[in-house]
Amino acid sequence: MLLVINANNTTTVFGVFDGESKRGAWRISTNVSRTADEYAFWLSGLMGLSGISRSDIDGVVLSNVVPQTAFQLKTLCRTYFGGDPLVIGEPDCDPGIKILIDRPEEAGADRIANAVAAKNRYATPAVVIDLGTATTFDVIDGDGNYCGGVISPGIGLSFEALYTRAAKLPRVEIRRPRRAVGRTTVEAMQSGIYWGYIGLIEGTLKRIEEETGQVHTVVGTGGLVPLIADGTSAIHHVDQDLTLLGLVDIYRRNRG
Repeated sequence: MLLVINANNTTTVFGVFDGESKRGAWRISTNVSRTADEYAFWLSGLMGLSGISRSDIDGVVLSNVVPQTAFQLKTLCRTYFGGDPLVIGEPDCDPGIKILIDRPEEAGADRIANAVAAKNRYATPAVVIDLGTATTFDVIDGDGNYCGGVISPGIGLSFEALYTRAAKLPRVEIRRPRRAVGRTTVEAMQSGIYWGYIGLIEGTLKRIEEETGQVHTVVGTGGLVPLIADGTSAIHHVDQDLTLLGLVDIYRRNRG
């Protein structure tokens, strides 16, 4: 079985795959002070609840956009899972696609994984929208190569900024409002975030298609994508495991 680790700014996801079949996936808050032993204690317990032991793992692949956590995550793999992980973005890792941007080394590991998974599972050209800490758009050409993208603040960040910087605005649930014109402060905030982000998505996709002259398959991923996709036809596919599946694909390409 393969252990996949996707360390992002807000959460770190650990998943176990047996071929294409996901046996389990678990999230923990990303904390640069967390040790390899703490990861192992937490993860071993959750794997055990799914009937998976550490000895079942015969490979690890790591995507990490938080450099301060790299040492402890690699130590986790060496100490508890039998060896060094394949790390996306390091010289010995071939993603199988071309990174067609001015500085390829700046491409986020998770965005490369998204592009690989989209190329292997959906029609190209494509755009992957990832609703995480940031809202990102990753553009993939007809040959499956990564062409660049768009980065904007994530929904959670925007809501938190609104709450913390405006003295009289409360912290509210992110949800689809009953109407666009809110009749209470809470409704107005929910409408602004929900329909505002759908407007961001639809408007950005339109500009991407105007600039490239191509119609793209649009794949949505990230924790909030089912909620947002419910309000727009611009997202054609919802795939919350897209990043993890991309890591599986890259591992297979490099280590069989």
